[in-house]
Amino acid sequence: MSTPTDDPLARERAHLAASRAALRAMREDAEALDIRDVTANWVNAEVLARQIEARVKALADLSGTPLFFGRLDYQEQRWETGGRFYIGRRHVHDAHGDPMVIDWRAPVSQPFYRASRKDPMDVGLRRRFGYTGGDLTAYEDEHLGDPAGPTEDGPTSKLLQQEIERPRVGPMRDIVATIQPEQDEIVRSGLGGTVCVQGGPGTGKTAVGLHRVAYLLYAHRERLARTGTLVIGPNRSFLHYIEQVLPALGELAVQQATVDDLVAHVEVRGTDDAPAAVVKGDARMAEVLRRALYSHVTMPAEPVVVVRGSRRRRVPAYELEDIVRELLARDIRYGAAREALPQRIAHAVLVQMERAGEAPDDRVQDAVARNAAVKAAVKTVWPAVDPAKLVLRLLTDPEFLAEHAAGLLDGDEQRTILWDRPVRSVKAARWSAADAVLIDEATDLIQRTSSLGHVVLDEAQDLSPMQYRAVGRRCTTGSATVLGDLAQGTTPWATRSWAEALGHLGKPDGVVEELTAGFRVPTDVITYASRLLPHIAPGLTPVASVRENPGLFEIRTVAEPAGVVAACAELLCNEGSTGLIAADARIPELAEALTAAGIGYLGPGQETTRETRLTLVPASLAKGLEYDYVVLDEPRAVVDGEPDERTGLRRLYVALTRAVSGLIVTHAHPLPAQLAG
Repeated sequence: MSTPTDDPLARERAHLAASRAALRAMREDAEALDIRDVTANWVNAEVLARQIEARVKALADLSGTPLFFGRLDYQEQRWETGGRFYIGRRHVHDAHGDPMVIDWRAPVSQPFYRASRKDPMDVGLRRRFGYTGGDLTAYEDEHLGDPAGPTEDGPTSKLLQQEIERPRVGPMRDIVATIQPEQDEIVRSGLGGTVCVQGGPGTGKTAVGLHRVAYLLYAHRERLARTGTLVIGPNRSFLHYIEQVLPALGELAVQQATVDDLVAHVEVRGTDDAPAAVVKGDARMAEVLRRALYSHVTMPAEPVVVVRGSRRRRVPAYELEDIVRELLARDIRYGAAREALPQRIAHAVLVQMERAGEAPDDRVQDAVARNAAVKAAVKTVWPAVDPAKLVLRLLTDPEFLAEHAAGLLDGDEQRTILWDRPVRSVKAARWSAADAVLIDEATDLIQRTSSLGHVVLDEAQDLSPMQYRAVGRRCTTGSATVLGDLAQGTTPWATRSWAEALGHLGKPDGVVEELTAGFRVPTDVITYASRLLPHIAPGLTPVASVRENPGLFEIRTVAEPAGVVAACAELLCNEGSTGLIAADARIPELAEALTAAGIGYLGPGQETTRETRLTLVPASLAKGLEYDYVVLDEPRAVVDGEPDERTGLRRLYVALTRAVSGLIVTHAHPLPAQLAG
């Protein structure tokens, strides 16, 4: 009979049990903290109580999530605790403070992801653990420091393959146990620089971006606690899908938003046709807005006369003009300059007072700045401007637009964005999403937007130049991680190059990294989808799947919609999630057919359960989502549902690459010619 001493798996299970007990003790210690006598006032007590509450939440032991997933045995024992470290999602220590599990973000954990036989990084053994439902059931060893062993890395770890191919039910999960060396380099890159990740379907770019946030919060916690972090996604369904990744890594304070959320200065009730949206999203509109805003500044025609007691102080018009021109030359925000103007005029008055032998102080200057004559002059020369009213006038007043778009927009472009009929007020206007971005630009011209410490921008390829500027305003003094795939751009203004995008973001020195190894999409599926690349993104490197399992892939000619429903029923016999992706216009018909067949389904953003594992997904919302199995209905309809063929083919490329284990393409009409072998 074996004992934990001579059974390696039993020893590892014993360490897991001891680590879980230690984590419980850490949580209990945090819950038992008494802060009644250690705070100076109720404000400090409230802040400390919230910090303790956050600490308790971060120490939660998720029963279905492995506490550690790997082990490193260093060749030399350079630490007091020895040379063996268990690598997990969070740090765990025993009652004496000795580490039982090391946070995956710690420097000592880095070789778990990067060590190889060519460069073992002083690691003698790397052990990966396999789990079933939270129970440790297997392990796999790599002897990296064995001089008698092979110099090349062996085949892909079976446990690694099993983790990648594990069925997906529910929201997106972290990849902390499967991060690859090229991904780890991006994850651990410094806070000071902006990184742009070009990655095809299944290369893990979204997960890399989220894990980079977790790493930066670990390495620069105090700084980012002050300045904040934000994850920006394309829509609410996508954000709901990824929202559990960071909490699973112990990070609870990261905000999530869409670009529309960031620019929600007005209620969006209207839509633009594609030509209008393209012009409104063009970076030239920034200069149109700047010109329109500063056209409100006029040069003084009259002097300002300030009466104090029996004395009258006169600031001549030419001196006022010098002040105004100096403020314009400083290139500060419109609102900041307007606030500075009365103080500058007051200073000119104080200079006269000092020349007359008086000794005014700051209180006198403030009083002069509030003088009625000064306030009246400021109102005339540098009036307050409402950003929404400014945009409204540009979109409804042809002469005003023509004046400030001269040399920027031609006549056709101006007519494209002008509204057909006048609008009574800002509230009555039927603003579009592109209009809201223009208002955000105008708002920033008037008052500087607050900057965060770090922003992650996912599915960036679909943003317009003006949307990039809106995001860039949120990280002017911070950095960004930009994630996207040029081949998946499905808007008329889709990004043409990452260098151009980084320029609009205000980060022209950002580094572009490319991920080409595919971990999610099966080989046969990505090979088929890549037939579209020459037509949608010439020159882009195709994704090379590293999956050993080629996956299920089948193309069926079916009678619709019965054949589509039958394919869904067939795939639901497998473990995991299933997505039915179809052109938006076909969703009602397919929903009716599924209901008639007694097959329950969810919408995008709704969490799958063991009972309901089918999600009906409009092609327009498929981007960024993934399912174990996918039925793609009528590819031709997906292409035809877009305003032009290239955008339609890109939408189809997205839909074809959502599967993890298998894809069935169903069609009654001919497939797009670009898919021919």
